[in-house]
Amino acid sequence: MKQSPQASYIAWRFYLLMGIMVLIILGLIVRMLDLSVLKQHFLKSQGDARVLRTIMTPAFRGMITDRDGYPLAISTSVFSIWMNPEEFSPTGTQIKSLSQALAIKTSTMQSLLKRYENSNHEFVYLKRDVSPDIANKIKSLGIPGLYLQQSFKRYYPEVEVTAHVVGFTNVDDRGQEGLELAYNDWLSGKPGKSLVIKDRMGRSISTVRNLAEQQPGHDLTLSINRRIQYIAYRELMAGIKANVAESGSVIVVDVKTGEILAMVNQPSFNPNMRTSKETNAFRNRAITDTFEPGSTIKAFSVASAFATGKYKPSTLIDTYPGWFRVGHNVVKDEHNAGELTVTQILQLSSNVGATKMILSLPETALWKMLHQVGFGEPTGIGFPGERSGELLRRDHWDPFALATLSFGYGMSATLLQLTQAYMIFANQGIKIPLSLLRVDKPPVGERVISEKVANQMMEVLEAVVSKESGKEEKSTGSKAQITGYRVAGKTGTAKIVGSHGYEKRYVSSFVGIAPVSHPRFVVAVLIRDPRGKSYYAATVSAPIFKKIMESTLHALNVPPDAST
Repeated sequence: MKQSPQASYIAWRFYLLMGIMVLIILGLIVRMLDLSVLKQHFLKSQGDARVLRTIMTPAFRGMITDRDGYPLAISTSVFSIWMNPEEFSPTGTQIKSLSQALAIKTSTMQSLLKRYENSNHEFVYLKRDVSPDIANKIKSLGIPGLYLQQSFKRYYPEVEVTAHVVGFTNVDDRGQEGLELAYNDWLSGKPGKSLVIKDRMGRSISTVRNLAEQQPGHDLTLSINRRIQYIAYRELMAGIKANVAESGSVIVVDVKTGEILAMVNQPSFNPNMRTSKETNAFRNRAITDTFEPGSTIKAFSVASAFATGKYKPSTLIDTYPGWFRVGHNVVKDEHNAGELTVTQILQLSSNVGATKMILSLPETALWKMLHQVGFGEPTGIGFPGERSGELLRRDHWDPFALATLSFGYGMSATLLQLTQAYMIFANQGIKIPLSLLRVDKPPVGERVISEKVANQMMEVLEAVVSKESGKEEKSTGSKAQITGYRVAGKTGTAKIVGSHGYEKRYVSSFVGIAPVSHPRFVVAVLIRDPRGKSYYAATVSAPIFKKIMESTLHALNVPPDAST
């Protein structure tokens, strides 16, 4: 039976529709296979990219302590508050609450929001180093697009007292100055990594797995004794004020171990609250600043004379009439003391006596002595910015250059170098390395001068601190005497070099050793540009030394060794 045209049309439409349906189903099957099989890895990675994040977990920075374990630098947990401008949509009340919590003016906050309103920024800090309490208050506000990021901030309990030794870190907790910089890798540790799931608001929902565990930084134990550090800082600050001085430094060293028990400077700064105006106060002047040592070098002039065997403490030198012509120049003393022993030359700090003695020796004798004890080269203590000073080696020494070198001009040194050099006398001629870290056993030293010369030097340096010189003038170190203890030391007063030569400004220094019978400590004091009643080291630096050394001996229970 033949179909009618209408029936054929209906059948054609049915088969067409069925064909389309089959094609659609086949297309869906192909697409499903494509998505679930062929593109499975790509789609999974795209999905993970929208919900999975790798976050860094900050490492806890190691603690810095003094030799007895007292904390000098510790890390505390803080938070950084940041926003995503595309998501940040607070109400007026929330803006006000946020501004109060962050101690930011509401108008300032609104200006900040307006600045980033139509930008492409997705990350803007509002405030860093916020305490956990404040961070919790901000979190409770529930503001969309506002986030908290945990980190650590350094805190320095001793504030200004240890600032120059310990140094400080920046906002990213990386060392910038001092031992924080020198031992940054040791202290820093390694941050951890975690894979977390985040919602569309960027909030962490759960941790999938830890990719790398945090490795906290190592602790650092210094040689510094917190009590001695405070004593040195207190007395230096008082000395700077009393003498109306520009700046100053003090170093206290254990003679046997080379450990630095105290190192302080003025002016200092608060490492917890630094300002850009204080950058000049950041440097550790005891290590980074050089000066012409003046008469403290006369001890090494005498040592070089003793080393030749030509002189001994009682050898006489005529300093009459109180001045001495060297070429076209004149070397002068404060007073005409006439005939002096080598011991008295140091007691009265005679430039003429030192000059005559050195000019009678081989011209390289003094330079060799100064070089042997460490001048002109860094101490190797490992402190950032340490200066090596200047000690020129000449093929031929002009007599006047040699004369001025004999009383500490024409060279430069740091206070640390001067301290180490005097330690050699206390250690019977052995030079040992200095350390800002605690030493478990005494280091092996190197003999640089003979034991005989070192003992002779201790004898004459002790005489410098005695009251009587055998002449009308008192010994220059008499104000450094300590009741019950034998003390050896030497004063130094030198002019400061300016842009137009030597100025009427001075550096006053004193380096001393006690107790002489069994040397334990060397204390070095440097006062720059004192403008009080006197600029002489005998009245400026020696009394500061006395207070610091006396307090150190008592604090560490060192028994007296003098009969009076």
